[in-house]
Amino acid sequence: MPSDRRRERGTIGERIAAEHLERRGYEIVARNYRTRHGELDLVAADDRALVFCEVKTRVAPGTSGPRGPLDAIGGLKQKRLRALAAEWLATTADRPHRSDIRFDAIGITLTSAGQLLALEHLEAAF
Repeated sequence: MPSDRRRERGTIGERIAAEHLERRGYEIVARNYRTRHGELDLVAADDRALVFCEVKTRVAPGTSGPRGPLDAIGGLKQKRLRALAAEWLATTADRPHRSDIRFDAIGITLTSAGQLLALEHLEAAF
């Protein structure tokens, strides 16, 4: 089933992205925060910022859709993520408070066997 494979691929990409952030010293604060408006993949914190991370995972070589994983984060998606972040901030009392808030994008490219081929982390992506 394509949707199951897609979900599994997304889960793998989010796990890889979280491990990447943790290796860089971030604390993972939340995963897969869902509302009726959408989902925040990862919320992380470092010493300066609370970071909302959008993770996009693709399998190479892709035959359809955007060329790279990060190409899939357009203006409408960015607007939705900002609204989701505002909702998360308003409803999550037990959270780290930082002086900055940032939106990062992490693109994961996997082999057809599910192994990491490439990871691109774009800080302050939008």
